[in-house]
Amino acid sequence: MIVVHHLNNSRSQRVLWLLEELELDYKIVRYERDKHTMLAPPELRAIHPLGKSPVISDGDIVVAESGAIIEYLVETYGHGRLVPPAGTEERRRWTYFLHYAEGSAMAPLLMKLIFDRVENSPAPFFVKPIARGIAQRVKAGYIEPQIAAHLNYLEAELNKWPWFAGAEFSAADIQMSFPLEAAAARAGLDGSRPNLTAFLKRIHSRPAFQRALERGGPYELLK
Repeated sequence: MIVVHHLNNSRSQRVLWLLEELELDYKIVRYERDKHTMLAPPELRAIHPLGKSPVISDGDIVVAESGAIIEYLVETYGHGRLVPPAGTEERRRWTYFLHYAEGSAMAPLLMKLIFDRVENSPAPFFVKPIARGIAQRVKAGYIEPQIAAHLNYLEAELNKWPWFAGAEFSAADIQMSFPLEAAAARAGLDGSRPNLTAFLKRIHSRPAFQRALERGGPYELLK
């Protein structure tokens, strides 16, 4: 049986969603972030040396990284579902967005999370103004313009098609859900970009998405 090593409030939520879309049986092994550092617990290193989530095991096979997990599950168990036919423009878009989500979109969002913490974390009174000033300048000069550029790009892409790979919902949309959830939660994605907010509403209404939330537990990015 497929085992999902599931870390709370993490990318592994989309793995649960994919498994529900494919109607596969699976087991969840739960891990909780450290409440102070927000890092995964060391127990995950017993599954994969980097100790990060998502990770799945399928018999003797262990697969890490969201995109690799999605490709493995779709190729092994999808039987043509959630992936466009090879050689089509839709397949090219599918592959692109499967890699773009983590390779490009998440980088400025992660940087914003880090610099937000630098700006707001406790520090000696004589250090805090300096740290806050550096964080604010980096965010205003680089991070926030980068996030805006990515969101504008994605908003325009969804003018072409209702889903990221084309006319049909696919695993590329599952992969793209995490950066967009993160942007909506902490990077200003709102109704000013109607295509992206409509995308989030559509995925939230999918029965498989809702079943994954029920099985995965509370998901802070949606708050």
